[in-house]
Amino acid sequence: MRQRAGPPNWSGATALATIAAVPDNDDAPAVVPTRGELFLTFVRIGVSGFGGVGPWARRIIVEERGWLDDRQYAELLGLCSVLPGPNVGNVSVMIGDRFYGLPGSVLAFTGLMSGPLFIMLGLGLLYARLGGVPSIDGAIGGVAAAAAGLFIGTALKMAERLRLTLSALAILGCAFVAIGLLRWPLLLVVAALAPVGIALAWRSRW
Repeated sequence: MRQRAGPPNWSGATALATIAAVPDNDDAPAVVPTRGELFLTFVRIGVSGFGGVGPWARRIIVEERGWLDDRQYAELLGLCSVLPGPNVGNVSVMIGDRFYGLPGSVLAFTGLMSGPLFIMLGLGLLYARLGGVPSIDGAIGGVAAAAAGLFIGTALKMAERLRLTLSALAILGCAFVAIGLLRWPLLLVVAALAPVGIALAWRSRW
């Protein structure tokens, strides 16, 4: 069966934009979850995010639970997007560590991965049997398009609430062109634009 090309890594562009955003507000109070709430919330995020958990993670963590505000989440996601590994997986580790250290990281990451693990085992068995059916291939393409729409919608919502500066928007535009249109490697784009974003953020503090 032919391989389907994946969508561009739009999260890389969003990550670079947050590097150039205005300074964070670490003094904002956060709701502190219990260990059980931390685990069960990431279980919910993991099993809710068919097509990608990024949009659901932000909605649940910021809007429903109030563990982080929009800026704190955007900056955390920006950092996690340029680190190795899945973005929301990295977010779960860092949020767990924020509240309960290493045990919290283990709880959050385990919760995030436990539900999808069993779901994917079942779906993997079905796909091994039915993956060659043309209608199944078309359905997978439709799911990929819906996932891309969710990520774009979340990025626009975050940008609206963060009120990015002109310099941050410029970084975002450059990253979008380089990653989304020119398909340049993410690491190359990060190496070129991250120092610029850091310098602009540093300058805005003075």
